[in-house]
Amino acid sequence: MTQRSAAREVFHTEKAPAPVAAYSQACASGPILSVAGQVGIDPTTGEIAKGGAGPQTEQALRNLDAVLEAAGASREDVIRMDCYLTTADHLATFNEVYAGWFPAPAPPARTTVIVGLADGLLVEVTALAVRQG
Repeated sequence: MTQRSAAREVFHTEKAPAPVAAYSQACASGPILSVAGQVGIDPTTGEIAKGGAGPQTEQALRNLDAVLEAAGASREDVIRMDCYLTTADHLATFNEVYAGWFPAPAPPARTTVIVGLADGLLVEVTALAVRQG
């Protein structure tokens, strides 16, 4: 689903988890697209991916792909990633999965260890993209 206002387009897809608060999955102004935080929740079951940081990273990136597609973009359009982990212990696993989704040269990424993801969540990713066309 796409909504348009004078300043921006708002995007939503059922192929990614619904936001837990009053915000959009993605918003664009012209070709610039900002994708809200995607986590390791399977949108078909509503469950957190089991097995730790690796499976949660895979699911978060699948959710990112779904939102990008709904907004007319793809991974190749991503120019920046922000990645959040609940502990530095997950960094090696996260980086291994991430490298499979964004092979070199990957877009610039900022990985931050934070406190405060919902209970059971270990990974969150956001993206900034420039849509082509």
